[in-house]
Amino acid sequence: MSIKDKDKKEDIKVNDSVGDEDVTILAIESSCDETAAAVVRNGREVLSNIISSQIALHTVYGGVVPEIASRKHVEKMNGCIRAALSEAELTLDDIDAVAVTYGPGLVGALLVGVSEAKAISFATGKPLIGVHHIEGHISANFIENKELKPPFMCLVVSGGHSHLVVVKDYGEYEIVGQTRDDAAGEAFDKVARAIGLGYPGGPKIDAAAKKGNPDAFTFPQAKIADAEYDFSFSGLKSAVLNYINQAKMQGQELDANDVAASFQKAVVEVLVGHAIRACKEYKINSLAIAGGVASNTALRELMEKECKANNISFYKPSPVLCTDNAAMIGAAAYYEYKKGKRFGLDLNAVPNLPLGDRERRYHAGR
Repeated sequence: MSIKDKDKKEDIKVNDSVGDEDVTILAIESSCDETAAAVVRNGREVLSNIISSQIALHTVYGGVVPEIASRKHVEKMNGCIRAALSEAELTLDDIDAVAVTYGPGLVGALLVGVSEAKAISFATGKPLIGVHHIEGHISANFIENKELKPPFMCLVVSGGHSHLVVVKDYGEYEIVGQTRDDAAGEAFDKVARAIGLGYPGGPKIDAAAKKGNPDAFTFPQAKIADAEYDFSFSGLKSAVLNYINQAKMQGQELDANDVAASFQKAVVEVLVGHAIRACKEYKINSLAIAGGVASNTALRELMEKECKANNISFYKPSPVLCTDNAAMIGAAAYYEYKKGKRFGLDLNAVPNLPLGDRERRYHAGR
């Protein structure tokens, strides 16, 4: 039931009573093409955050190749963990628990991290905590915003996800909006490829848009009648691709910067508009963003402007914490640990792991 229902407002509680003893967690992330390990204390203090990126490796293919990503995780995982422990000046004996992303993501990539975490847990006797990838992105906001506490609204936008989530409490979420087709980051990648910018699309569109005219073209912004906070970027992507194809057929010169700026404006206005309206309807005065697309400068600027105009507190992680990293996994795992949640050595990768029941209806089996 929605938190906007008056009868349920008393169920939304802030739970920061997590005890006095320090909890230090070794966290592992390998859901896509970053091999990452971090040591996080008490959910908000990052002692180390090591990321081995594969962007250069996959750029030649125009996107992530799952098999190559998995093999590179195998090569890099132990080194990242050793570096994380070394930077934190700790050993495995000093760790209270081992956390790992177990979904959603690329199944082969996830399995590398899950297998590593289970091996460490078995060898050391330390508790094992599985973490949902999107929950990790949301929890990245806790690291640099010590004052942030639930309830708050969070817009999660990345290559595979576009979610508008009410964070009712630590580890308790209500999805109020999500993508019906392409995620925002996926649309960025496809448009970037079409206008010749290459991979990864998000940063390249962002850079090109700074040199273009956002009002050069008016691209469509989809609205879904029966779910006002859901997103749909497939039509927008198709409109951009159609324009590009028509321009080429007619021999017109294509201004990639103008296309990028106009496309980005359409995406950003939808994301910001949905988030601000949801905050008003659900009477939530704190809004956070998360995920790879959350590092987009136009999104951050417009969201900050609209939040200020509507008296909404705005929170955003640094760009390094927007991309896939293990520090965010350690932050999310801390609150699960304090709740007493533990996973057995039968933990497996779940590539389509849903964040909630509503997500399951749209995405199960995809």
